[in-house]
Amino acid sequence: MKGLGSTNTLGHSRTSRSAAAIAALSILALPAFGQTGYQPPRLANGKPDLNGIWQALNTANYDIEMHLARPALATQPGPHGPVPAPNVLALGAVGAVPGGLGVVEGGKIPYKPEALAIKKENQEHWLERDPEIKCYLPGVPRATYMPYPFQIFQNEHSMMIAYEYAGAVRDIFFEDPGPAPVDSWMGQSHGTWDGDTLVVEVTGLLPETWFDRSGNHHSDQLKVTERYTRTGPDHIHYEATIEDPVTFERPWKISMPLYRRVEPNAQLMDFRCVEFVEELLYGAWRRNPLPRPPGPLAQPR
Repeated sequence: MKGLGSTNTLGHSRTSRSAAAIAALSILALPAFGQTGYQPPRLANGKPDLNGIWQALNTANYDIEMHLARPALATQPGPHGPVPAPNVLALGAVGAVPGGLGVVEGGKIPYKPEALAIKKENQEHWLERDPEIKCYLPGVPRATYMPYPFQIFQNEHSMMIAYEYAGAVRDIFFEDPGPAPVDSWMGQSHGTWDGDTLVVEVTGLLPETWFDRSGNHHSDQLKVTERYTRTGPDHIHYEATIEDPVTFERPWKISMPLYRRVEPNAQLMDFRCVEFVEELLYGAWRRNPLPRPPGPLAQPR
């Protein structure tokens, strides 16, 4: 019996083809970015007002590339395919990875072959290597699309971004500060204006930061050029161009909308997770250590 999910002799789903056609027509019907005609509110100096609490609503923190749902980030071979690794098995569906269309323009990150091999190795050792697990600061651009809001503070002379995750902050310097004196987790941010778009060049980022939980990585040569453009009362179009000649064949870009938190009592809450990971990082050195799971988390790092 053939139903909605029936296939033809080529194995293509009629429903899938119809959905793809509808999606394509929908995309063609949308106005191109920058053609909305929206005029943002402005500060006294005439610059667009970006103040507010903003948040990305996507699955990019799991994987910035397009990805299907899977049972866990850390898996082991099962009788009929991958199953969660022992250290995350008890999480069940809570530890699963939701699917996502990805935020990388063009679909794939243009890794050099040796860098792609490191990415795959990072995936296999996610529990040991992901800096988010240890509450290290997330770096840029990852801080933007983690599942936590952030707040932009802006006046005519200065700008600061405060992130709920780990209490991370960064200042945007509008006078060229020169080369970063030292690499850091959040880097050094230099802002300029391109019309109504805020452009922020971020350099001096530590290579230990990742782009997501899937092991996408970079070297100490990373430069991130962000673009923030108000496209509506409660929306910012965010872009980040990634340049790293050590890791990637060419520059590439991510993009996504950011949404304003409009609750009357919207505010950043505390998520200072350092104390949450003390047991993970240092518990093995207790005089009387607490039970620890088998595998990589059993050993302190």
